[in-house]
Amino acid sequence: MGSVLDEGDTALARFDFCLDIHVNLPMREFYTEMKVIGRTHHKNLVRLLGYCHDGPNRLLVYEYMSNGSLADILLTPETQPSWDERMEIARNIARGLLYLHEECEPQIIHCDIKPQNILMDENRRPKISDFGLAKLLKVDQTKTFTDIRGTKGYVAPEWHRKMPVTVKVDVYSFGIVLLEIICCRKSVDHNLPEEEAILEEWAYQCFESGELGRLVNNEKVDKRQLERIAKVVFWCILDEPSLRPSMKKVLLMLEGTVDIPVPPSQTSFLSTL
Repeated sequence: MGSVLDEGDTALARFDFCLDIHVNLPMREFYTEMKVIGRTHHKNLVRLLGYCHDGPNRLLVYEYMSNGSLADILLTPETQPSWDERMEIARNIARGLLYLHEECEPQIIHCDIKPQNILMDENRRPKISDFGLAKLLKVDQTKTFTDIRGTKGYVAPEWHRKMPVTVKVDVYSFGIVLLEIICCRKSVDHNLPEEEAILEEWAYQCFESGELGRLVNNEKVDKRQLERIAKVVFWCILDEPSLRPSMKKVLLMLEGTVDIPVPPSQTSFLSTL
């Protein structure tokens, strides 16, 4: 087993850990990514403890997260967090992404933000995981060309247009995840009535008609805060990447420290499905 731990760190054997199969990268690129990811330390990122390579077989060793994924707790009625807890979860995810985009070196585009890749620790604090599709940016690089990555339903429109991708693809995915956090449901659910099946489309209809309470099943929440968070969602998932806010701005909006203007009219919610 290889290790990305600094000298003096606790031995792997003393940690609970989990394994994940890594994508089949060329060996040099694999080592480069492991070194970079191993140096990322933030309270809202799952820590990579080490890696293993045996010919074509490669495993990543992460710290163990005892409460499963965000998807698990959102979609299980017995474990669904309260509104205040959901908002804190959203802010913490935003803090983790802000670190990746602006505070670590090199900057990292995650490329696959979704509830299944956000794990929950023993205190139900979210940590972003699975950097297997991550794209590392060189110094002063803000965009890159790469094959389409990510998961259907969370993939930003520019992936399909062969446009250069930027950190704004993560902002888009975060917007979809934020909407799922608000509503405690999947972004696409064909078991629901047709008008509600595509969450972002239904959410915008509720926003325009002044019926946002339907999104939270009339749960007692601060209506002004719900409207603010809905605006954050719609800014994040705008079709045009340059109009989406940075994660720094998103976090400020989530914290309630900046005004949030009404987002531009949504032209299409189905372009990435």
